[in-house]
Amino acid sequence: MTAKKQTMSARRPFRILPLFFGMSFLVAILVLWGSYGYFTQRFMGSLRTEAQSRAALYAGNIKSTLQKHSVVPFLLAQDLTLSAALQTDVYTSTSQRLIEISEEIGAASVFLLDISGRVVASSDRHQIGKFFRDQPYFISALRNSNTVFSTTSTDENTYRFFFSQKVKSGPKSIGVIVVEVDLRAQEHLWRQLGLRVALVNSQGEVQLSSSLHWRHQLLSTLVDNTRSSASQRVFDALQQTPLDDFVFIDGDRLFAAESPVGFRGWKINYFASTQNISARVNAILALQIMAMAILAALLFFYLSRRRALESRRLSVESADLRALNTRLSAEVEQRQRAERNLHSAEQNLEQASKLAALGQMSAAVSHELNQPLAAMRTYLAGAKLLVSRNRLDEAKTSFQRIDDLIARMGVITKQLKSYARKSDDVAREVDLRECVSSAMAMMAPQLGQRTVHIKQNLPEQKVCTIGDQVRVEQIIVNLLRNAMDALKDIPEPRIEISVSANEYAQITVKDNGPGFDDPEALFEPFFTTKQPGEGVGLGLAISAGIATEMGGRLLAQNASPLGAIFTLQLPLAHTKTEAAE
Repeated sequence: MTAKKQTMSARRPFRILPLFFGMSFLVAILVLWGSYGYFTQRFMGSLRTEAQSRAALYAGNIKSTLQKHSVVPFLLAQDLTLSAALQTDVYTSTSQRLIEISEEIGAASVFLLDISGRVVASSDRHQIGKFFRDQPYFISALRNSNTVFSTTSTDENTYRFFFSQKVKSGPKSIGVIVVEVDLRAQEHLWRQLGLRVALVNSQGEVQLSSSLHWRHQLLSTLVDNTRSSASQRVFDALQQTPLDDFVFIDGDRLFAAESPVGFRGWKINYFASTQNISARVNAILALQIMAMAILAALLFFYLSRRRALESRRLSVESADLRALNTRLSAEVEQRQRAERNLHSAEQNLEQASKLAALGQMSAAVSHELNQPLAAMRTYLAGAKLLVSRNRLDEAKTSFQRIDDLIARMGVITKQLKSYARKSDDVAREVDLRECVSSAMAMMAPQLGQRTVHIKQNLPEQKVCTIGDQVRVEQIIVNLLRNAMDALKDIPEPRIEISVSANEYAQITVKDNGPGFDDPEALFEPFFTTKQPGEGVGLGLAISAGIATEMGGRLLAQNASPLGAIFTLQLPLAHTKTEAAE
C-alpha cells in the first residue's frame, strides 16, 4: 500500500500538466501584450521628448539669428562713413566695408540704397546699380523711424528676409541700409540630417522647410491627422497616446512637435517618424518569444527526464534542499557584502575622477593659453612702436590681430572643456590647407624670433574633413610648438609640414631634432621630455584626444637618421558623409 501511494503521489504532478500549460500560455500572452503596450508607450515618450527638444532647439537658432541681424541696420545707420558717402556720392571703399561686415555677422548680403532706391554699395557687387525702390524693405524703412523687417518671395519659390533702417542727415532721409538674413543654412542642415522641419508664419504658411515643395503652402494643407485606422485609434487610446500628436504627411505617420520662435508669431514644426518605434518594440517581443520558447523547450526536456529520475530525486531531495539553502544563505550574505564594498568604491572613484578632471583642466588652460598670450605680447610691442612713429593704420592692424587672438583664447577655453566632456557642436567641412595657413599665421611671432627653415607642401586641390577648424588648428599649433622646442639646440633647424589625401586627410609635421625614446608614451597625460617648468605634458594628450573625437588618430615615429615625424590622420569629407548615410 505504501509503494502504491508513493507511485500515485509521483504521478499526481503529471495530471495537472494540461492545466499548468494552459495557464502558462495565458500568462505568456498577457506578458507579451503588457510588454507591447509598455515599451510602445515608453518609446513614444522618448520620441515626444526628443521631438519637442529639437523643435525648441531649431526655434532658438532661428530666433538668435534674427536677433543678431536686427541690430545691425540701426548701428550702420549711425555710421558716419556711410552717411558721408551718401551725401558726397563717393563710394570708393563703402562696398569693401559692407563685405567685411557681411562676413563678420554671417549675413546673406548687406547693401546701401540712396534716396532714389538705387544700390550704391553692396557686399554683393552684382547688385550695385540696380533699383529696388518698389521693394517693401525700402518703402517701409522710409516710412518708419525704427528698424523694419520685410519678407519677399523669389521666382525660385524661396523666401528672403530683410532688416532695413533709413539713413538720415539731420532731419532729412538720405538713404536706406538693408541687411539680408541668411536662414538657408538652417534648411541645408535639416535636409542634410534627413529631418522633416518647417518654419511657418503667423498665417500658417511655410516659409522655410527641409522639403522644397512645402514652401508657400499652408501647413494645414500638408498635414492630415484623420487617416488613423479604427484599430490604430483604439490601440492609441489604450496606450494613453494623444491622437492629436500624430499626423500623416505623404502617407507617413509622424509625431508632430511645435515650438514658437518668439518673432512675429513664427513657429517651428518638427515631424518625427514612428517607424523605428515599431521595429524596436517588435525586436523586444521577438526576444521575449525566443526566451519563452527556450524555457518551454527546457521544461519539456526536464519533464522527459523527470520520470527516470523521480525515485532517486525523492530520496535525496531533502538533503539537497538543506545544502542549497545553506549555500544560498552564504551567497546572499557574500553578495550583500560585495554590494556594500562596490558602492563605497564607486563613490571614491567618482570623487577621484572629479579631482583628476579638475587638475587636468587647470593645467590645460595654462598650457593652451600660453602661446596666444606670447603672440599678443609681440603684437602689442609692435603696436606701441608703430604708434610712436605715427603709423596708426598699421597699429590698428596689430590691435585687430590682438583682438582676434583674444577671441581665439575664448574659443580655446571653450574647446578645453571638451577634454572632459564631448562637444555637441555641429561639424562642418574643413580644408586642411586653410588650417595649416591659420596655424602658421598664429605661430608667426614665435617663428620670427628664431632662424628656422620651414617648408610647406600644400596641394592645389582641397583636402577636406568634417569637423571643427579651430580644433584642427589647435593640433597643428601644438605639433609646431613641440617641433620648435625640440630644435632649440640644433645648428640648422628645419621643419617640414605637408598636407596630402589618400585613404585619409593627412597632415605631417617633420623636424630634424633628436627624436624620442618611447613614441607610445608621448600621448599619455603629464608625460613630457622637457625640463621642469617648461611644460606639463598635456599638449599631445589633448591633441590625440581631439583627433580621436573627430574619427581620426595622431601618430608619432622617429625619422631616419634623426628627427621626429608626427602624422595627423582624419577621415576624408566624402568618406564621413557616406558613413553617415
